[in-house]
Amino acid sequence: MPSTVIIGAQWGDEGKGKIVDYYSDVYQLVVRYQGGNNAGHTVVVGDKKFKIQLIPSGILRFKRSLIASGVVVDPLVLKNEIELFQKSGIAVGPKELGVDFRAHVIMPWHRFLDAAREKGKHKIGTTGRGIGPVYESKAWRWGLRFEDLIEPESLEAELEKSYPVYEKILSEVYGFTELPSEADILKEYAPLGKLLKPYVCDASEEVYGAHRKGHSILFEGAQGMLLDNNFGTYPYVTSSQPIAANAAASVGVGPQIITSVEAVVKAYATRVGEGPFPTELSGIAAEDLRQKGHEFGTNTGRPRRVGWLDLPVLRLGNRLNGYRGMHLTKLDVLAGLESIEVCTHYEYDGKKRDAFPLRKHELAHAKPIYQKIKGFGEADWKKIVQLGKTKGFDSLPKEAREYVDFIEKHSGIPVLTVSVGPARDQIILRATSE
Repeated sequence: MPSTVIIGAQWGDEGKGKIVDYYSDVYQLVVRYQGGNNAGHTVVVGDKKFKIQLIPSGILRFKRSLIASGVVVDPLVLKNEIELFQKSGIAVGPKELGVDFRAHVIMPWHRFLDAAREKGKHKIGTTGRGIGPVYESKAWRWGLRFEDLIEPESLEAELEKSYPVYEKILSEVYGFTELPSEADILKEYAPLGKLLKPYVCDASEEVYGAHRKGHSILFEGAQGMLLDNNFGTYPYVTSSQPIAANAAASVGVGPQIITSVEAVVKAYATRVGEGPFPTELSGIAAEDLRQKGHEFGTNTGRPRRVGWLDLPVLRLGNRLNGYRGMHLTKLDVLAGLESIEVCTHYEYDGKKRDAFPLRKHELAHAKPIYQKIKGFGEADWKKIVQLGKTKGFDSLPKEAREYVDFIEKHSGIPVLTVSVGPARDQIILRATSE
């Protein structure tokens, strides 16, 4: 049975949640493998819009969903998310959701550290949720894990060890004196641990067991490939590794379990926060695209930076992840443009290059080389989706098909599906997914 990794192929916000939801209907187990509540997956089901930060998107298909050891968990966010789903009639009990006992827990000092650092001139543009600092604690071997949160004696012992250290860092290095007292933190987090204790699991053992039984498994990443801590646009990256190879390592299974990797690609490009974005648009063109595509952060509401599609980025992602194919999203947002530009190569050192320039000095001087493609007009996308059930890819307008063909040809990555709206059923098959 297949075990597939779904990965964002750009800087995030590509529509991973929608694709995971789409696939979850035919997979038996869904596993979130990295990141934290800095992710924001939006899934539209009928007239309801679900904004998911931690719980895997498979929960909306009533599939067993796991939060693996490589994910960092804010217990208050997790509690609120569980309650939100339950109020919407979505069952999210220990039968449906499991949290690996090794997952690290975001504590108040992590959020305060994140916020304090973002006030300086070297800010990264984080969401301020404490994600980076908790991964630091993990690497420093000074973290608090989910297994500590749910055991009162362990929680108290870990607080006694960690609180004085972080209180001193915050007050003496950053001049921050508003950290709640150790007693107040214990008073808040002990009940959270008791409430969440039934959800504890060993995701590694469970995924391995599912694989042995021949069950299909879907691995869900959080951030986009170019935010990878090793291979992204460092230092403007996230603190974990979204690339596909990390799925096995963060869950705790052998890489041979993974049978395919599929990319989610937005028909244009967006980025949130600081950092290089060579194909970024500005002015009226950027604002028009931002408004039409509703490009505002799911969690923060921040306006996303927008720009043209970057094919060297897709080629880089294919090298790092080995895509079986891609899911192209938000094609409908480009409707109405007279022409669409696509970055096909870069020029630096006087040479035309296929690769995306990741070295800082190269990226600072590289210039995108664009090819202009004829745009396509507005269409009745709901009608096209209906036609797509019988006509498939041919239901799209001619110029839209040509744009998709161009992306496929010049990226070297087959297009599997095309998304033309926010709803879960607004997807047209280009190629049958195995």
